[in-house]
Amino acid sequence: MCRRILISLLTLCTLLAVNTAVFAQDPPAQPYKDIKPIQPTQVAEGKIEVVEVFWYGCPHCYDFEPQLSKWVEKLPADVEFRRMPAVYNNSLVPHARAYYTAEKMGIVEQIHRPLFDAMHKEKKQINNEKALQEFFVDHGADEAEFKRIYNSMEIDTMVKQALVMGVRYRIEGVPAVVINGKYLTSGKHAGSYENLLKVMDQLVDKEREELTRQ
Repeated sequence: MCRRILISLLTLCTLLAVNTAVFAQDPPAQPYKDIKPIQPTQVAEGKIEVVEVFWYGCPHCYDFEPQLSKWVEKLPADVEFRRMPAVYNNSLVPHARAYYTAEKMGIVEQIHRPLFDAMHKEKKQINNEKALQEFFVDHGADEAEFKRIYNSMEIDTMVKQALVMGVRYRIEGVPAVVINGKYLTSGKHAGSYENLLKVMDQLVDKEREELTRQ
């Protein structure tokens, strides 16, 4: 039963999503879309959640990362940011497992940007467990610990949750950004990286005003 559900979700994700989001020259009049139904968040009451959906193999995600990182550094106290790897086909699963493994090991800063650089700047093929293991070890991780965590049930669960949430958010490409489980924006919607960050700010402000009225 679980296997059939997973296969169905993977099929649906493949239909919903494309590998990378193309930044439109003429973005829609509304540079975001409402997520219906509203999805649950992982933040405390009164906080605003911002989730970036990304894939290490995506050149747009790589280009967006430096600007996004600067944006995250300036976040106000009521905003919490987290990343969620895209999992809309089986080829993306190793990278999703890698991100959650780095998170579990407490070495995201040692792995996240360097892995992007290795794949896009250095043109390295790091697309499977063996290559990822070598990369982690080269960046200071313990080999045995990597193997244990990467193949753990906990990481299995995290990847499946990312798969389900990608469907619920109706992700159509990456990078995509979800604001408080209510709004989805992306390069396709905003038209440029600069506009995407502005839209994110606007949606955070919109959600803050909504929370103030409650």
